[in-house]
Amino acid sequence: MKDLLEIKNISLIYQTLNDEITAVQNLSFNVSEGEFVSVIGPSGCGKTTILSMIAGLLQPTEGEILFDGNKVKRDGIGYMLQKDHLFPWRNIERNVFLPLEIKKRQSEKDKEFAYSLLKKYGLYEFRNNYPDQLSGGMRQRVALIRTLVSAPKLLLLDEPFSALDSQTRLRASDDVYNIIKSERKTTVLVTHDISEAIAMSDKIIVLTNRPAQVKSIVYPNIGKDTPHKRRESPEFGLCFEKLWKELN
Repeated sequence: MKDLLEIKNISLIYQTLNDEITAVQNLSFNVSEGEFVSVIGPSGCGKTTILSMIAGLLQPTEGEILFDGNKVKRDGIGYMLQKDHLFPWRNIERNVFLPLEIKKRQSEKDKEFAYSLLKKYGLYEFRNNYPDQLSGGMRQRVALIRTLVSAPKLLLLDEPFSALDSQTRLRASDDVYNIIKSERKTTVLVTHDISEAIAMSDKIIVLTNRPAQVKSIVYPNIGKDTPHKRRESPEFGLCFEKLWKELN
């Protein structure tokens, strides 16, 4: 498969009043089209910083990031943050339409695509509701659909389930995973949850302590089932033990 994202020997150095802090050092990995990749590592190692560089919000001090073969252009990347950040004064329809408004893409074709996503994933009948009238899992689906309406080639997910309780988190990860696979989106997920990474990923990038470097790359190889089903696989526990040792 073609590499959609290529991260080549990137480093990021922060300047403070008294010192220089190296957040990321000589980091390299690739993400192929259609691949679901998770990035895990110790707390504070720079996982979100790496997503910010991929999105073009931060520029690496050294190295380069190629997206779809292009070193500069970042159009085609959707970024879903830890919280859903739905505007409480906008109903679900208007929250989903927000990226289209920002990008001035409000043609009938664009709106019909947004409606089709709402219908396909069981939210069309709630389009006139407001965020506080929805469950946490439903809000995450809305946030993902809002990210998808501009048809990005790459999705960046920054711990999107961290604000949910454990039961809702499991259901939401199944929902989000099924949507991503149905829409055939290439995805990079940052998470601190080893089980979540195994259940959702084709490939897992394990980082060192700061400054972040790639410690290892693990391929779960548990099959193509839903995250919930993958957790029941005998191979799941073996993969968990392997990653636990890598991180400890």
